[in-house]
Amino acid sequence: MPWKFEDAIPVIGSITEGPAWDGEHLFFTNIALDRVLRFDPGSGVVSVFRTGTNGANGLNFDAQGRLYACEGRGRRIARYDPDGTSSTVVDRLHGRRINGPNDLAIDPKGRIWFSDPYAGQISPSIELDHASILRADPLPDGSYACTRATFDVTGPNGLLFSQDYKTLYVAQSDWRAIERRELRAYPVNADGSLGKYQVLHDFGPHRGIDGMTLDSQGRIVACAGWEGSGPGGMIYVFEPNGRIVETHPTPCERPTNCTFVGSDLYVTSIEGHLLRVRDTGMTGYLIYP
Repeated sequence: MPWKFEDAIPVIGSITEGPAWDGEHLFFTNIALDRVLRFDPGSGVVSVFRTGTNGANGLNFDAQGRLYACEGRGRRIARYDPDGTSSTVVDRLHGRRINGPNDLAIDPKGRIWFSDPYAGQISPSIELDHASILRADPLPDGSYACTRATFDVTGPNGLLFSQDYKTLYVAQSDWRAIERRELRAYPVNADGSLGKYQVLHDFGPHRGIDGMTLDSQGRIVACAGWEGSGPGGMIYVFEPNGRIVETHPTPCERPTNCTFVGSDLYVTSIEGHLLRVRDTGMTGYLIYP
């Protein structure tokens, strides 16, 4: 059945991203205005949860319910605490500032995996000359060590774990024509390193995946496409082997990210939507709640 998209809130008008569900509220970012917004699905009320977020993009909760953010302009992974404070998880790799994290996934060991695109085209002040998936490993003293996990991506964006945490799905979504736009599956080795990836889907010349989420059957639900070419803005549903089992055109030009609230799917966009599809027939799979 085709999905029916509706506006959960009035369109904001500038990019929304990073939807994350805590069991009561849906949190999402408004990047340009440096805000995290909080939506109550029961009442339909949206409120400002946090300001001054330094261009926060991706959000995610760990297994203990702590909220983490990729602060793009802040060039750090931040933890947002309930008392309104924030703290830096990592902002450097081998002493050099990271470029500007985009999206993140957290495993049961508390390791925070995040995409750090190469920002050389937009910022002359970057210190890392590569794009990578980086990993922040918690240490006994409460600090984190930052490690480079990939050496073969040029435009990493969304990332997502399989249900058994043995596979890391990565969106290689470089906008440059000479690079690739692929959904990749990396095996996660026992020591935390990543093995050789498998290409699950090649988007060719069209806009690849931005953000994605997992359903309770292990399927990948991904936001991709744009108004410039191909089939347009789309939600793709992939089996773990990359087979496309569903596609759903979106009313927005560029869907950015998505997550489940029960059987409802919420989608953010480049235009500032918070779209909702009621009763998709699927449910999400989250480390929290």
